[in-house]
Amino acid sequence: MSMHVTHWFLLLFSFSVVHVSAQSEKKYKINTIAFYNLENLYDPEDDTTIYDEASPIMEMAEDLREAVYKQKLSNMARVLSEIGKTDTGTTPTLIGIAEVENRKVLEDLVNQKPLLQEDYGIIQFDSPDRRGIDVALLYQKKLFIPTHFKAHTLLIYDNNDKTKRVFTRDQLLVSGVLDGERIHIIVNHWPSRSGGEARSRPKRIKAAKLTKRIIDSLFSEDPYAKIITMGDLNDDPTSPSVKKVLKAKENKEDVKLKELYNPMEKMYNRGLGTLAYRDSWNLFDQIIISKELLKKEYSSYTFYKAGIYNKSYLANPRGKYKGYPYRSFANGFTGGYSDHFPVYIYLIKEASE
Repeated sequence: MSMHVTHWFLLLFSFSVVHVSAQSEKKYKINTIAFYNLENLYDPEDDTTIYDEASPIMEMAEDLREAVYKQKLSNMARVLSEIGKTDTGTTPTLIGIAEVENRKVLEDLVNQKPLLQEDYGIIQFDSPDRRGIDVALLYQKKLFIPTHFKAHTLLIYDNNDKTKRVFTRDQLLVSGVLDGERIHIIVNHWPSRSGGEARSRPKRIKAAKLTKRIIDSLFSEDPYAKIITMGDLNDDPTSPSVKKVLKAKENKEDVKLKELYNPMEKMYNRGLGTLAYRDSWNLFDQIIISKELLKKEYSSYTFYKAGIYNKSYLANPRGKYKGYPYRSFANGFTGGYSDHFPVYIYLIKEASE
């Protein structure tokens, strides 16, 4: 959501292009853009059209499923409602989502108490993914008006049988108007590292090439397009898919017209991550932005800050995996949240008087 903030708020952060006086009367609007992998948000109903039998909730006794589903929804809504709230006082304007079964679970999610009053719209397509999980975009209707949306199919094939298609998530492109400014959002969930990082890498390279084609098509229409690509990439900011295919840059000053900036790369190089495996951190969940969102003036929306939402309650409190993201499912329902931490960015601009 957008919110007026004064310059003293801006001084809370280290941001080199902001040089202001504490006495300034200027006001700013701030919007939080977030992404969260919800870790297997399935409903408790058996869908015979997809392979949901392998979902954690369907592996439980039938009399437990409804209660677990309700708790899972409550947990997810709490997290989503709090991302950016400490700084902005409100919930995110746009939320990219991964690992949801269908539109019904999203409707149930946005109708949870922490999110209900913000009146979120939903954009989601049923993907061909074998497990039936999709990506989606939630948006505050009063702040963002979608004008075009499309699911882009990712065609990939088995390593050993090039005629055998591997069914995975579509990539979701949503274009719309944020407070009078045209913006494009791509929501991704690239193929996993199942079988090992090296063996599965070609699938993510293929996914990155699809994302790059979408981005290039937007730039061909408008070289100054404001593009945000986000998602669980199953790769780090330094992986070939991100560095060589998307060509995302680590430093803002290196980004030229029709190029991309990845604010997550510096975080990753400092040892930060959104998921942990064998005592090491990966930063698979990323938000990458185009050059036009790096302007050094605030007459239009400009990138201000990126972060990982890793509050203490989202970390496993005990045991072998203490400090890891507190996942929902591990030999049953844990009461936790997700095996990923969410990520977010802030966009700001001067408020007109």
